[in-house]
Amino acid sequence: MYDRLKGFRDFYPGEMRARREAMDAVEDAARRYGFREIGTPALERAEMWTDKSGGDIVTELYDFEDQGGRHVTLTPELTPTVARMVVAKQQALSKPIKWYSTRDFWRYEEPQSGRNREFYQTNVDVFGSSEPEADAEVLATAADALTGLGLTGADFEFRVSHRDVLGGVLNSFDADVQVRDAIRVVDKRAKLDYDDYIDRLAGTGLSVSQAEAFDDVVASNDLEELVDFADTERVTDAVENLRAVLAATEDYGVREYVDVSLTTARGLDYYTGVVFECFDSTGEVGRSVFGGGRYDDLIESFGGQPTPAVGFATGYSTLPLLCQRAGVWPEEEVRTDYYVLQVGDVREEAAGVARALRERGHVVETDVAGRSFGSQMNYADSINAETVVIVGERDLEEGNVTVKNMSSGDQTQVPLDEFPGEHDEPRYADFE
Repeated sequence: MYDRLKGFRDFYPGEMRARREAMDAVEDAARRYGFREIGTPALERAEMWTDKSGGDIVTELYDFEDQGGRHVTLTPELTPTVARMVVAKQQALSKPIKWYSTRDFWRYEEPQSGRNREFYQTNVDVFGSSEPEADAEVLATAADALTGLGLTGADFEFRVSHRDVLGGVLNSFDADVQVRDAIRVVDKRAKLDYDDYIDRLAGTGLSVSQAEAFDDVVASNDLEELVDFADTERVTDAVENLRAVLAATEDYGVREYVDVSLTTARGLDYYTGVVFECFDSTGEVGRSVFGGGRYDDLIESFGGQPTPAVGFATGYSTLPLLCQRAGVWPEEEVRTDYYVLQVGDVREEAAGVARALRERGHVVETDVAGRSFGSQMNYADSINAETVVIVGERDLEEGNVTVKNMSSGDQTQVPLDEFPGEHDEPRYADFE
């Protein structure tokens, strides 16, 4: 026997059905907002990550040298790939570009609850608009996806911030601050105790007192106080932009899900403006469910024309934790609309019944293993068949089939030429 690799998961039919329902909810929300589906490769040049983040990042990649001598990696995220795609056809693409995709990614990191080495995400991105409406539409898409799964405002919240607020406040101090490093520390704030957090901030160039003052003002989430404290054009502009996005979410009908949280940082360097993360409102799921934000400089850094962009990625490792906590995760069981049971030499008639039901859009199984009546009934029960249609030699002699409701056990005979007949979804109750 071969063991499954650490950090990778198998999904059996019941689990996969629930995951597919969740993916469908997210993708359906994206389609309703006009996002178009794309497909992307699993393998990319490793330089797409090492050039931006340094050679140390290879410790987090599944990278190798291929037979052509190229340094390649299984993709750990989608954003660089879609940036490359935009650059390749930038002049031909209508703006704004609105794309989504669902696929798996790979990162070599320590597996834990809600995090695996192979993971699945739906990415939703808008390229070509710097307007607050684009940010609001991304947030609205995410909110509609969650409510489509049965979640409510009591279950989740979007914590929204702005990278220029953090950077502007940090630069307002009379200190040589390594802003990127400081923002990465802010991104870890919730996981650190206060003293450790302040020490790490001080390690980026602030004094201890400056680090404490910085944390006090951003943790207050008071935008007026923030502008008064920093008193710089950069912070003022960032606050104005953040307020404009919040106002747009009001018109998009999702303001109730949005909270200002200035200690929300998003650690990746390419974020430039509004950023957000989705959290369990109750705090029971302690980590971010998913996140996103604006990355206006990335397309240009890949050799394209300056192109503002904003998006988010929903992960299917943490989203189930939130849905399960809220009691709305789809049931992890297979479902079957009809099982067509065969007794005797009736393959032609049984196949005709099954085909007619499938043409009406139903999930239909029939015997392909030559099993007995009892074995077929047991199988129909194991796949949660709602209705069993028994096609037997004796019934057919009188031109009938038997329709059985599996929940109640009730059954009745129906003329073969009337089943399914004019019924789109023929059930026992239609013939009793």
